[in-house]
Amino acid sequence: MSLKGKTLFISGGSRGIGLAIALRAARDGANVAIAAKTAEPNPKLPGTIHTAAAEIEKAGGHGLALQCDIRDETAIAEAVRKTVARFGGIDILINNASAISLTNTLDTPMKRVDLMFGINVRGTYACSQACLPLLKQSAAAGRNPHILTLSPPLNMDPKWFSPHVAYTIAKYGMSMCVMGMAEEFRNDGIAINALWPRTIIHTAALAMIQGIDTDRSRTPEIMADAAHVILNRESRGCTGNFFIDDEVLASAGLTELAKYAVAPGKGAPITDLFID
Repeated sequence: MSLKGKTLFISGGSRGIGLAIALRAARDGANVAIAAKTAEPNPKLPGTIHTAAAEIEKAGGHGLALQCDIRDETAIAEAVRKTVARFGGIDILINNASAISLTNTLDTPMKRVDLMFGINVRGTYACSQACLPLLKQSAAAGRNPHILTLSPPLNMDPKWFSPHVAYTIAKYGMSMCVMGMAEEFRNDGIAINALWPRTIIHTAALAMIQGIDTDRSRTPEIMADAAHVILNRESRGCTGNFFIDDEVLASAGLTELAKYAVAPGKGAPITDLFID
């Protein structure tokens, strides 16, 4: 399996899971455009679009740093244009960018609600809309196009809503984009799927949430390896799925997950949200 020569457009890929997916593709020799806001270093959140692009180059790929707020469709269009100018097209879109606030209704300011809806739902929709014409071209050229969105399986159990209504709606909005667009573009040969972790993943964003034992998490590489498996599947036969990382790896014969433990021996990894 290889993504050599493929072009990926990744939203919010300057760190965490998005960067891990980028580096896994880079090791195959892929072209990777990182479309994210962070252009200057932040002491609380390490990693910028420029450091990500440099890591992609070091890993064996070709990186392109694009400062882009995905709440702005004009900025997305310009980032897509620059990606096509540099690499000739787009074969894979990773809807990775996401905002989180695990707060209840009375403790979630509308500014934070707007941020989550703007990035998670609107951003996913806008990036997909901007890339789909290029993905149609990729399909016509037999290049196996994919959209992979990092969002959970849809589960209407109220327990997943009541602690953080706004966040759940925002993440499920991403998942509904997957469900609807997979069917809409089924005959175009574009795979549109979601991927979600079985357990919490150790990222800078997770570390900022109080009360979570990050020692009992897994590294972003488990998501990157699962994404790699999905992105190499034949697009016409793989669409409309809500994948879970360990199930994807098991389907590829990879069942030894100890290497992904952040702190081996600290106990079983904590199950992520939206997973029963």
